[in-house]
Amino acid sequence: MLQKNRKSVMILEDDDDLSEGIVLSLQSEELEFIVCRDIAEARESLKNNVFDLLILDICLPDGSGLDFCREIRKYVKFPIALLTAKDMELDIVKGLESGADDYITKPFSLMVLRARIRALLRRNGAECPKEYRDPTFLFRFESMEFYKNGSSFELSKTEQRILYLLVSNPKQILSRERLLEWVWPEGTEYVEDNALSVGIRRLRDKLEEDPSNPVFIKTIYGKGYMWESV
Repeated sequence: MLQKNRKSVMILEDDDDLSEGIVLSLQSEELEFIVCRDIAEARESLKNNVFDLLILDICLPDGSGLDFCREIRKYVKFPIALLTAKDMELDIVKGLESGADDYITKPFSLMVLRARIRALLRRNGAECPKEYRDPTFLFRFESMEFYKNGSSFELSKTEQRILYLLVSNPKQILSRERLLEWVWPEGTEYVEDNALSVGIRRLRDKLEEDPSNPVFIKTIYGKGYMWESV
């Protein structure tokens, strides 16, 4: 039985070496793992445990991981990450359509794996309502509708992700590192140094009356950024 004070991860993978490597690369005091080798074992484990994340291979000995993803997505709310080969682009599309939240292509670097898994766990742990509303703004993240004083405006995917994390954590300082890992979960080593600053600046241009003197997206110098809720 999993302990309640730790994040729990199920790994559904029939390759013992690969599943062992994933556990070793992610191992920490905050995480614990249950490894299942087939769908039947995973179904049984889901009955007895509550998970924060499922890492799911597509090709399994007793069925399709895509079908299993579609089956459990009807009742599980935690994130699901797919493991798939680089040349199986169609499987990636089908997986995301089946309800997966992200995919990790094999072979993968441990750095990329850790970054993406941490981002998924944080997304699950700090999930906010699909809608944010205050006297000035209405943000509907699920339908990607954004309004300021009743007038709609558009946001890029990057801007949406930055805004989502900020409004999920009002009046809390979010470090640049946390924002970078959230916005670019595939790994930040290929992200330009100023990419986050550009995203913040563009958000301010759309949200603030005077972007050079922001009221809503505050810079906390030397620490990060904060959403100043009304």
